[in-house]
Amino acid sequence: MKILISNDDGINSKGIYELAHAMTEIGEVFVAAPETNQSAVGHAVTMDTPLRSSEVEEFGEKIHAWWVNGTPADCIKLGIENLMKEKPDLIVSGINIGENLGTDVIYSGTVSAAVEGALFGIPAIAFSYQDYHAEDFSNAAKVAKEICSQVLKHGIPKNHILNVNIPKIENISEINGIKVTKLGVKIYKNNFEERKDPKGNVYYWLAGELIEMPEDKDTDVYAVKNKYVSITPIDIDFTNHSLISEIKSWSLSLDIK
Repeated sequence: MKILISNDDGINSKGIYELAHAMTEIGEVFVAAPETNQSAVGHAVTMDTPLRSSEVEEFGEKIHAWWVNGTPADCIKLGIENLMKEKPDLIVSGINIGENLGTDVIYSGTVSAAVEGALFGIPAIAFSYQDYHAEDFSNAAKVAKEICSQVLKHGIPKNHILNVNIPKIENISEINGIKVTKLGVKIYKNNFEERKDPKGNVYYWLAGELIEMPEDKDTDVYAVKNKYVSITPIDIDFTNHSLISEIKSWSLSLDIK
């Protein structure tokens, strides 16, 4: 069983280190992660500059690990096609520092690494931990190992990933359970703070404030807020199939005058 791991926080993140070592209990582990932090790059890929990678030893003898000077999606592509000698059986991304709930998945490099794995036809899971200042990811890694074991047993349908969020905890016993959820909604206001540099020129710094929204009890946002692990299946086919027949009825033509 070969497992390829990536993230968007970078090769030196404690989250990916804990995750990789937890995964050694269920398979042979390979790590291909960004050289530097790539948070919120989404599914960007590098096109105009060369990609470079180098093997690292910090993960120990059991784990084959490389940094890549690219995005999370780059890391998965390069890992599958060049760094590994055989196609992996499972893609695991994370453990992200901070949650990836609701509409955050659109921006998340962590989630995009898993999506890239799914594009290769490989079961893929993204893991995020609610604590933005976490120093200890051991409990989150235990949760990840259990869910990965179940995925290896049951599989994931083609063109889908699982987005998993783990609430901030001090002990596993604090988790109220696991909920299978839908994506919630996260809305930010005052997204950019206007500032001036020493020369008086205006620039903008991303500093959005989260607006609390009423959440259905079946959303990932509600689940994590109430100390549940959320598992959200995500379909990477963006097509809204129910709208196809309606749009066909518009009598569209290119008879433009």
